[in-house]
Amino acid sequence: MAKKQIPVIVVAGFLGSGKTTLLNHLLRNNNGVRIGVIVNDFGSVNIDSMMVAGQVDSMLTLSNGCLCCAVDVSDMDEMLDKLAHRTSNVDLIVIEASGLAEPRNMIRLVLGSENPSVVYGGLVVVVDGAQFCTVRVRHPELDQHVRLADLVVVNKVDTIAADGRVELAKSIRGLNPRAPLVETTQSRIDPGLLFDADAATTAAPGEQLSLDALLREDRFEHDDACRDHLHHQYQSVDFVSGTPLDARAMTYFLENQPAGVYRVKGFAHFDIPGYEGKFEINTVGDHVRIRSLRWNARESRLTQLVVIGSGMDSADVTSALRGCIRDDGAEPRPDDMLGLHRYTV
Repeated sequence: MAKKQIPVIVVAGFLGSGKTTLLNHLLRNNNGVRIGVIVNDFGSVNIDSMMVAGQVDSMLTLSNGCLCCAVDVSDMDEMLDKLAHRTSNVDLIVIEASGLAEPRNMIRLVLGSENPSVVYGGLVVVVDGAQFCTVRVRHPELDQHVRLADLVVVNKVDTIAADGRVELAKSIRGLNPRAPLVETTQSRIDPGLLFDADAATTAAPGEQLSLDALLREDRFEHDDACRDHLHHQYQSVDFVSGTPLDARAMTYFLENQPAGVYRVKGFAHFDIPGYEGKFEINTVGDHVRIRSLRWNARESRLTQLVVIGSGMDSADVTSALRGCIRDDGAEPRPDDMLGLHRYTV
């Protein structure tokens, strides 16, 4: 059985953008996903951690400094080791970075971790839509943060006129044309975009709701406007092929994913001499991981992938994946796999 690896998502954004609000929203709408949290805040009193206390399965706090300034990964590994281990019951770890943190270094610390139980789960950058231009002038590094993002959450859009929202989206798209862009009010993003959630807990007639079910915000949101606030319109594309894939074409797809794609997950079948096994594919943004596995004795040799995103063109995604199916009569060679080797773990 494959070892469990816990995704680590970094949530970054300048002060007041809505990071803690986003985290609290995810915690209240986790659909049974057990979330561990590392809160990185400045000051002797860690306000952010106080705001999420009591809502998480496990929480660690850092004060009086910024983790992204660590010289090596030992401090990060110490934090992760407490949350992620072979007997851990945590499904997801979220690092809420300080408003003054440098996301590039946070990513480096997660990617450099020696903990075999964790895997990088992406960078979510939250921006204050109402103050984007002002913050951009005050902090020019915001442009780099947006460029690095695997997902951009534009918060407080309820305070912006329609034409202003269009111009804001254009500005952000100019910095990062690939990453999904989600507009929110009160940082209410659909959790399904970030992690796999179990079916919502429901109670039979006369049965008492669990605490998780009582806390779910969408239990009280029945009208279309509220559902729209939660952005339940994120796209998901399923792709299945009984014909083996062209490894070179698949490499190109993974390295040139259609705009709006956030995650790709599933199994690929290449059937190339020396590579007849099953290949597990997991991506978040530009970060690709591939593992070579064995087919079970009674398992059908199929490619089965799911692509998840927001603002992506589902037809384009499907067309691109169909373009990865190997042509009839094509003679695959072992060196077709060279492009994928760099992502194999």
